[in-house]
Amino acid sequence: MGTMMSKKIGSEALSRRALLRTAVSAGVAALAAPAFAQTAMDDLINAPRRGTWDDQFDAKAASRTAVNVVSNNPVLGAGGPANIQQAIVDYQQIVANGGWPEVNPGQQRLRLGVVDPSVQQLRQRLMISGDLPREAGMSSSFDSYVDGAVKRFQARHGLPADGVMGEFTVKAMNISADVRMRQLGTNLVRLQSMSGDLGSRYVMVNIPAAYIEAVENDRVALRTNAVVGRIDRPTHAINSKIYEVILNPYWTAPRSIVEKDIVPLMRKDPTYLTRNNIRLIDGKGNEVAPETVDWFAPKAPNLMFRQDPGKINAMASTKINFHNPNNEYMHDTPQQGLFNKLMRFESSGCMRVQNVRDLITWLLRDTTGWSRQEIERVISTRQNNPIKLAVEVPVYIVYITAWSAKDRVVQFRDDIYERDGNQELALQTTTGIEKPAGAADDDLLPQ
Repeated sequence: MGTMMSKKIGSEALSRRALLRTAVSAGVAALAAPAFAQTAMDDLINAPRRGTWDDQFDAKAASRTAVNVVSNNPVLGAGGPANIQQAIVDYQQIVANGGWPEVNPGQQRLRLGVVDPSVQQLRQRLMISGDLPREAGMSSSFDSYVDGAVKRFQARHGLPADGVMGEFTVKAMNISADVRMRQLGTNLVRLQSMSGDLGSRYVMVNIPAAYIEAVENDRVALRTNAVVGRIDRPTHAINSKIYEVILNPYWTAPRSIVEKDIVPLMRKDPTYLTRNNIRLIDGKGNEVAPETVDWFAPKAPNLMFRQDPGKINAMASTKINFHNPNNEYMHDTPQQGLFNKLMRFESSGCMRVQNVRDLITWLLRDTTGWSRQEIERVISTRQNNPIKLAVEVPVYIVYITAWSAKDRVVQFRDDIYERDGNQELALQTTTGIEKPAGAADDDLLPQ
């Protein structure tokens, strides 16, 4: 793609005219996928209708389509800018041919086995975006072809690949091709800004995708889900280095949580601190007994509230420190169910990591004496143990809402922090328990 886009572009908003100019200068518009061509759509619409069900179709192949969306090509890989440039060209072709139809399921939720006229518009929509093969035809039946295509679409948009046309799937599907094309352009600029030498080993946290990649030699060695900051307490984008892993970390409650949460809880339940292994430490490092504190005093006690390491610790087994001015870090959590949620934007800026022990094993590979077996042994002791990495590992916390792998599988995520310049792209809303505005720590208060 070479000179398709200058890396000196300073704005995240690329005009449609600039994108079209880019495509012409590159001379690659003819490379757009055949499924995008208007003649192909004409052939589809005019083709003989298939029967209600295709008995020869392999349902297992349909279920594999969502899996095939996953790639070991990193989001920030060397080919990222060129791949998204190709996606822009493909979407320019879609827009030039009139985009895709809006899907209106009506009162009936569309899923495998349903027969409804609106399935024809759904088929056309999925075919234009390359999710549904042409041979699927224009039946009104939600068959295995459509089920597989919906799952593929969902996987590309970070949605649960269940094949059901739920609220978020329908909303994502009805964002226009023109809006998606401009979203790709916005993210091209972001990817170009990260196109330098990132290092042979690095960690990437993609905030809108709420997942983490550990990358080695331009291939994803590990990809895992994360919980990141909600919109009113966002995770900060930053380039930094991971310098320390702490096994069995302490958790120190911020002053705001002490004042607004812990003190009222102690007034109701004097056993709260003891039950949650939270100790009171004075300015000299001495432990203070909770029963000696007047919890009904006008001001909260001027003491450190420190939770011991252990399973109920707010950071569970692990804390990962990187250089930053925001007091943010990555860590384990006792609330593992959070990783199964669709909207994983619930923290106060820090990042909770699923399968964190896999990640720290990878991080500590070059630090002598820290095999997976030794890591597990130390965690089992419940003793606090800070470990300095022998070699600091770069970490890139980025905001990328659209990207493409080299196989032209285009990925989109919701613009959760509303930075893409179009309200329509911020489909999901943040959820979770509100924390005090001044809270600097990430996790919810222990119960």
